[in-house]
Amino acid sequence: MPYRPQIKNVTKAGSNDKDGLYEFIVNLADGTDCRMFYSRNPEWKLTNVSRLGKTPCPICRKDFICKCMEKFSADFDNQMKEREWLSKAAAE
Repeated sequence: MPYRPQIKNVTKAGSNDKDGLYEFIVNLADGTDCRMFYSRNPEWKLTNVSRLGKTPCPICRKDFICKCMEKFSADFDNQMKEREWLSKAAAE
């Protein structure tokens, strides 16, 4: 069965409003946590996504840093925009 990440919750971890840079902690439905970086100028653009090392990777099962979540950056970006997570989290 192919892996399909589903965003459950988004929290703003930090921001640089002057430069339009934002950092979000994203909780997925399978219990995985990811860190996403967005640039807001001129529009929202995902610049980086990485898994936080709290649980093993659901794809490769490694317990250390891997780049598996980068393969799903388009899925993450679509979910963030469709469900308006960006505007909700940025307003915090």
